[in-house]
Amino acid sequence: MQLTYVFSELGNGLKRNVSMSIAVIVTIFVSLTLVGMGLLLNAQAQKAEEYWGSKLQITVFLCNQNSTTANCLNGEVTGPQKDEIEKVLETHPEVASWRLQSKQEAYQKWKSAYVSNDETEQRVYESIKASDMQESYWVQLKNPEKFMGIKSQVSGLEGVNTVRDLREVLKPIYFWMNVMKWGAIGIAGFLVVAAVLQVGNTIRLAAFARRREIGIMRLVGASSLYIQLPFLMESLVAAFIGVALAGGALVAFMYFVIYERLRPTSNIVAWIDWADGVWALGWIALIGLLLTLVPTLVMTRKYLKV
Repeated sequence: MQLTYVFSELGNGLKRNVSMSIAVIVTIFVSLTLVGMGLLLNAQAQKAEEYWGSKLQITVFLCNQNSTTANCLNGEVTGPQKDEIEKVLETHPEVASWRLQSKQEAYQKWKSAYVSNDETEQRVYESIKASDMQESYWVQLKNPEKFMGIKSQVSGLEGVNTVRDLREVLKPIYFWMNVMKWGAIGIAGFLVVAAVLQVGNTIRLAAFARRREIGIMRLVGASSLYIQLPFLMESLVAAFIGVALAGGALVAFMYFVIYERLRPTSNIVAWIDWADGVWALGWIALIGLLLTLVPTLVMTRKYLKV
């Protein structure tokens, strides 16, 4: 097989179809970038679930003088009521451990969390005292997925104002992460289809432009692989450039967003790392190869029959 001819036809083919080749590369680049982002978001959601899963607690807020729920009709929680709550926490099979947070501890946490430069808000905050806060039990679970038993039992006890499950706080985060993940993958799916169609159309036009050459090669006994190889090489070049651009975009996202912005400034979750980035790069390289080679092989078998 004369490789000189193959590379010569590769150069000629790229020159003939330069606009179509650019369109294929751009489509592959955008679609694979979105696929990669979807994979990274999926990895991030899994890491967040694993990280928060070991830390998820329920918080039992006790009645204070301002509570108005049905369990707080007598006002501030009493000593016997707290003893009864602690007895349930000690004996319940879903509870691994628990601790009592005092009003002063709650007040200090509140002060550190609610900081404002607005003078009106500052005056409101200054009027709040430690005695206005609620005592609370912070309950660590043996299994983060099993909490309904202890939650329902303590919710009905006298002296319990509310029971907060951290899943209610995290639910919007999980929701929007899933929306972004499936949105990126959905859009990428449409673009992958567009890329496949563009590759097929490029091969069809290239085969039509070279139909006389292909006919002559058939007459002199050239093999199908010898005729197909320039078309396959064109697709590989487009796939390589598209995958390289998409990979560069993912590397830039990992470095500038994850490692430069999020990791140093936030430790509320375990963030994705370079291992996840390499995993996503491997998948987009495989997908990029398949979405160019498969339609090229299919279309060449159809249009190279002269």
